[in-house]
Amino acid sequence: MLVTLGLLTSFFSFLYVVAPSIRKFFAGGVCRTNVQLPGKVVVITGANTGIGKETARELASRGARVYIACRDVLKGESAASEIRVDTKNSQVLVRKLDLSDTKSIRAFAEAFLAEEKQLHILINNAGVMMCPYSKTADGFETHLGVNHLGHFLLTYLLLERLKVSAPARVVNVSSVVHHIGKIHFHDLQSEKRYSRGFAYCHSKLANILFTRELAKRLQGTGVTTYAVHPGVVRSELVRHSSLLCLLWRLFSPFVKTAREGAQTSLHCALAEGLEPLSGKYFSDCKRTWVSPRARNNRTAERLWNVSCELLGIRWQ
Repeated sequence: MLVTLGLLTSFFSFLYVVAPSIRKFFAGGVCRTNVQLPGKVVVITGANTGIGKETARELASRGARVYIACRDVLKGESAASEIRVDTKNSQVLVRKLDLSDTKSIRAFAEAFLAEEKQLHILINNAGVMMCPYSKTADGFETHLGVNHLGHFLLTYLLLERLKVSAPARVVNVSSVVHHIGKIHFHDLQSEKRYSRGFAYCHSKLANILFTRELAKRLQGTGVTTYAVHPGVVRSELVRHSSLLCLLWRLFSPFVKTAREGAQTSLHCALAEGLEPLSGKYFSDCKRTWVSPRARNNRTAERLWNVSCELLGIRWQ
């Protein structure tokens, strides 16, 4: 017993000593560009908290006019107020956007297009993770509906404004867990079989396939698009899983802060010379490999067409 206690004490003492080095290693890449954004307009979904909030803070600090598009407007206003104070940029605005409801998405887009003549950066950041089975207002399985279809429709509605503002960029926040995702066309709404963990993985694969197909269709327009893995980040995204919440606390030295998790989104939004890499997937501020399923052009095109059918839109 004393030996075990001694070993545990030594182990935790060792962790305490090396924790700063561990944190530095797991912090990942850093967006190093000095690009400034005066006169530029940015929309970030889910920017009232976590990675999105830190992304908004950094872009506001560079002079952009930033729209925080989120479901919880009160929380959004609190985040915007904090960012305005931190950055001395009064052009941080909050607009309601519920990605689980296509009526809300269309209302947001209509109001934004009436308000703004330009849009230079769209960051599709919001998402849900490991939710109990449920459906959106339009009858879509929640992970598919919010993480993929909601952003698919939003991008479609804002695309012409991005084109007239070119050069412009679309950044889609995905995840490394796309590697275990699969697009089940025979059961997209997971009505036959549902796993809340796998549902999240499938939606993150859909994000990458969307990015891949979008890049192909945007060639020559001056609009480019990128998918990103932010890393394992301490955020509210895991709130539906008590196990993940516990693991995040236990392994906090290995988990990124929201600011660290925002770096790859910022890199893809800002870094010079990324245009030839449109459609690619980034992690820790550099291009990285994707699963074979995420490279399947036939699946990407089919998912595009099915998404258009589900949403009732024509997007050539």
